[in-house]
Amino acid sequence: MMGFMADTASRVLELLGLLQTHRVWSGPQLAARLEITERTLRRDIERLRELGYRIDAERGLGGGYRLEAGSQLPPLLLTEDEAVTVAVGLRSAATQGLVDGEHTTLSALAKFEQLLPPALRARTDAIGAALRTTPAGGIPVAADLLATLALACRDHERIRFAYTAADGAETRRRVEPHALVSLGRRWMLLAWDLDREDWRTFRLDRIDAVFGTRVAFAPRAVPGGDAVAYVRGAVQSARAPLRVDVVLAAPLDAMRARLGGWGKTLRARDDGRCVWPLRGESPAHLVSALAWVPAEVSFELEGDAALLAEIARATGRLRTAASGPVLD
Repeated sequence: MMGFMADTASRVLELLGLLQTHRVWSGPQLAARLEITERTLRRDIERLRELGYRIDAERGLGGGYRLEAGSQLPPLLLTEDEAVTVAVGLRSAATQGLVDGEHTTLSALAKFEQLLPPALRARTDAIGAALRTTPAGGIPVAADLLATLALACRDHERIRFAYTAADGAETRRRVEPHALVSLGRRWMLLAWDLDREDWRTFRLDRIDAVFGTRVAFAPRAVPGGDAVAYVRGAVQSARAPLRVDVVLAAPLDAMRARLGGWGKTLRARDDGRCVWPLRGESPAHLVSALAWVPAEVSFELEGDAALLAEIARATGRLRTAASGPVLD
C-alpha cells in the first residue's frame, strides 16, 4: 500500500510539473507522457484540485487541461536548479527597476531561503557572493505587468493593450509578444504588431490594460536572430534619426578586424568594398564617428544630400581649426 501511495504521489507531482511548463495540454498528451490511462489522469487532476490548484478543462478542438491562477497560492513544484535560480534572481531583482522591488523581493527571499535545504542554500550563497549588480536607475515597472507579459511570451499568446507613445498619443495595440528585454534603464517588449505587420518595441512603463486573448500563434524569427540586439538597435535608431552610409575601400573581413565592436553593422558589397551604416543625433555626432575609420582606408559617404552638406561644413570647420598656428 505504501509503495502504491508513493507511486501515485510521484505521478501527481510529475503531472503538476508538466502543467507548469505549457499553457495547455490535451488529455491524450498527458496520459501518454505519464504512461497512464485517461481515466487515471482525470483522478490525478482531481487530486491536484483538492490541493488547491485550479485546473480548467476545455472540450473540443484546441481544448485540454490548463493550469490557472486560483484564489490562493498553492505549493510550488521546483527542481533543485530552479530553486537556486529563483533565490539568486530574488537577490538581484531588488535593483532591477521593479515597483517596490527592494522591499518586496527581499521579503520574498527571506521566506524562500528559509525553506531551502542547507546544500541548496550554500549554492545560493556562493553564486550570490560572486554576483555584482548595479541599480537600474530607470523608470520602474509593476511586477504583475512584467509577469503577465512574460507568460504571454512563454505561451505564445496574442495580447491587446493600451500604449502611450512618446508624443502622448494613445493607441490600442494587437501584438504577438516575443521577448522582454532589460536595457538597464528601462524594460522593453519586443513583439510583432498585427496591425502594422512589422516588428515593434514597446516601453513597459507606457503599457496599460493588458488583455490576454488566449489565441496562440506560431513564433516568428526575429531579424538577426537576437532579440536583445534587435531591441538595442531599434532604441538607438529612435534616439539617432540621422543616417549616413560609409563606403569603405576595403573588404568586409579586414574592416571588421580593424573596427572591432564598432563594426558589427558592416555589410559587404559586390565590388569588394564594404558599407558601414552610421547613425547619429547630429551631423557633428556623425563626424566624430568617422574618426574611427583607419587613416589608410579611403571612403565615400552616401546619404541625404542636405545631411552630406552639413557633414562637409562640419569637417570644413575642423580643417580650418587644424590649420591655425601651432603653439609651443
